[in-house]
Amino acid sequence: MNSHELNKKLHLDPNLHIIFAVTLMAIMGVASITPAFPLIAQELGVTPKQIGYLITYFTFPGVFLTPVLGVLADRVGRKKILVPSLFLFAVAGTACTFVRDFNLLLGLRFIQGTGAAALAALNVTIMGDLYSGKERTTAMGYNASVLSIGTATYPLAGGALAMLGWYYPFALPITAIPVGLLVLFWLKSPEPKSKQRLGIYFINVWRSVRKLPVIGLLLGGLVTFIVLYGSYLTFFPFLIENAYGGSPLEIGLIMSATSVTTAITTARLGRLARRYSEKSLLTAGYLLFAVSLVLVPYVRTLWLLLIPSAIFGVAAGINITNIISLLAGFARTEQRAAMMSINGMVLRLGQTLGPIVMAGVFGMWDLEGVFFVGALFSLGMFFLAAIMVKQVDEHGA
Repeated sequence: MNSHELNKKLHLDPNLHIIFAVTLMAIMGVASITPAFPLIAQELGVTPKQIGYLITYFTFPGVFLTPVLGVLADRVGRKKILVPSLFLFAVAGTACTFVRDFNLLLGLRFIQGTGAAALAALNVTIMGDLYSGKERTTAMGYNASVLSIGTATYPLAGGALAMLGWYYPFALPITAIPVGLLVLFWLKSPEPKSKQRLGIYFINVWRSVRKLPVIGLLLGGLVTFIVLYGSYLTFFPFLIENAYGGSPLEIGLIMSATSVTTAITTARLGRLARRYSEKSLLTAGYLLFAVSLVLVPYVRTLWLLLIPSAIFGVAAGINITNIISLLAGFARTEQRAAMMSINGMVLRLGQTLGPIVMAGVFGMWDLEGVFFVGALFSLGMFFLAAIMVKQVDEHGA
């Protein structure tokens, strides 16, 4: 089958369309509300340090639940985990719209995060179940583009809704209910049939995870998400508002530049991978993270912030997609959900730690310190990646 026929077939596959819908739900929980953070802090009387808890409480359940749900998905089936997760995400998330107390809002965010814990890992797992070879690579590339489009659109939608009221962006998760129904009744995906004993299953998972290249890639994902969710998603909106008086809509527009360049980068990642090694791409990504974060405090015009935002998006497009792709090469079919869920757990840990770590930095060195420390983290990973990712080239993925 030539590439044109392959692309045409995938474009017409309703299963892939449903997976795209799950992907859009998986990234909604944070990207849609961050432009409203300054307004939420003002209306509910909380500090910028406290507002980061809206991310932390949402991501924390995934730290310990994602690997458990991955194991269950390998043992009892994908749909039995995915459908209830989507419904819980929708109900708890929409309930946030009607809350006017910050502590209650945090409690609902925790419940919503429980529903979100399995989404990002299982959509990739199901693509691995449905497709193989070039089809799998093409499908994951499409999914990365859909993810980037979502992360570009959600800040715009959230910023626009926040102009009507700080609580309106929280209404978006209601869309997860029809997505759950699509998965339940229309998704045609093979379910795992392995009768492997649980003890052997865990031994095989551990053998895959303990490899040095895998550990290096997981660490790289952790640092990436600490910087993304700490320096960028939590505190960048406050810099835009404090330094330039930016509205929620303007915050959303500037932050969307990141996702636009991420989408462009992921669309061309295959071409880049043919010209440069994974080591070169990953190290370049961390260097770009550092450059973009160092630039932010020195920008003196609101719309010039689009430049570091765009550079940050290129770095994210290179690193996040590349790390997932490399890890997939180390996962056997029988342990795929577990491997992707371990990666999901590590990413959730980064999402959870990012706002906490950078809130501490903010308390000591204010907003500029948040971006400089994020740049130092990225530079540290730049040097470590130059050493660790070399193992990927030697072992192969």
